[in-house]
Amino acid sequence: MYKQTLFFSLLCGLLSGTVYAEPDGTEAQLVKSLQSINSNHLDLALNEVDSLLRDNPNFKLAQLVKGDLLMAHAGVINNFGSAANAPHDKIEDLRAEARVRLQRVLSQSDTRLKPRFLWQLDALQKYALVVDTSRSTLFVYENVAGEPRYVTDFYITIGKLGTEKFLSGDQRTPIGVYFIQAELPKKQLADVYGNGAYPLSYPNEWDRRNKRAGSGIWLHGTPSGTYSRPPRASNGCVVLANDDLNKLAPYLQVGITPVIIANQIDWNSEQDQTEHANLQREVELWRKDWASLDTDAYLKHYASNFSSDTTDYPAWVKQKQLVNSAKSWVKVSLANVSMFTYPEQPDMVVVNFEQDYSSSNLSNKMKKRQYWIKQDKQWKIIYEGAA
Repeated sequence: MYKQTLFFSLLCGLLSGTVYAEPDGTEAQLVKSLQSINSNHLDLALNEVDSLLRDNPNFKLAQLVKGDLLMAHAGVINNFGSAANAPHDKIEDLRAEARVRLQRVLSQSDTRLKPRFLWQLDALQKYALVVDTSRSTLFVYENVAGEPRYVTDFYITIGKLGTEKFLSGDQRTPIGVYFIQAELPKKQLADVYGNGAYPLSYPNEWDRRNKRAGSGIWLHGTPSGTYSRPPRASNGCVVLANDDLNKLAPYLQVGITPVIIANQIDWNSEQDQTEHANLQREVELWRKDWASLDTDAYLKHYASNFSSDTTDYPAWVKQKQLVNSAKSWVKVSLANVSMFTYPEQPDMVVVNFEQDYSSSNLSNKMKKRQYWIKQDKQWKIIYEGAA
């Protein structure tokens, strides 16, 4: 009999749940095997894991489960991955992966819930990604009339030392609002990146403002000969199994798709809906005040600790007063507005839009990004620049 010690104490309260994953999904097959072990149906468990390994021969966790099952046929084993001389660190990594994968399959959230980070998607953003690092999960949401609708999710690996990246080489994954910057095909990459890579826009404007260093944070695959990696194993990147990266690729748009990385996913509430509507009104009022050439009213939308890429608030005020004094009329229109609340910054929202500006002496179109922050119950702009 497979002795129920440390590993199966982990399963208590989980294996009685319903499997919500697709019946033929990799994780669902793994959980079915573990459920069969828990019921002492070892032959059934072995058949399940054999089927899993036929499709994914490099799935080390499944290999470990099979090895335990074969040992169980020969006698009692003391623990999950208890083979003699097994490297302790590798076994602990696989136990962590087993724990995360079980929790992913058996403790899934209601897919009708909407993450609070996705207040508003613009018409060009067909999909958005939200990474919940605490659950080692990347969620994909479809843009349905500006509202997010759950599509699918994937197991992912993050930095060896967790999240909150601050220094170059600290082996941590950043927390924030980012965008897909490029697509790098397999032929251009070292084997460690697997089937491809998608660089993210780290460091973003908020990272730079807060002196966060480093670069090269990517979504990418796994090396050949490796199906998946432990929950914490990268140098800061978000890593998927190659098969999962291939499935994710059609949802990604270079320069458009947002990727929100959070310590934990939060869900949209009535308060979020109210604040979303309030911020929409503030953005529109900012536009109107700018177009009215009422410079004092326009500047009231900016926080005293505002900065652009190279300008602080006093310099911004002086510049806008000088520029507006030379104009007889201004027209401003905004299109494709998106809004994303910032993880770990509950009162800050990243607003992106396409701006069409014309005046008595200048006309231009540009993509702009603003960071709005709530100060003394009022929404103010703390950063503004080209997107």
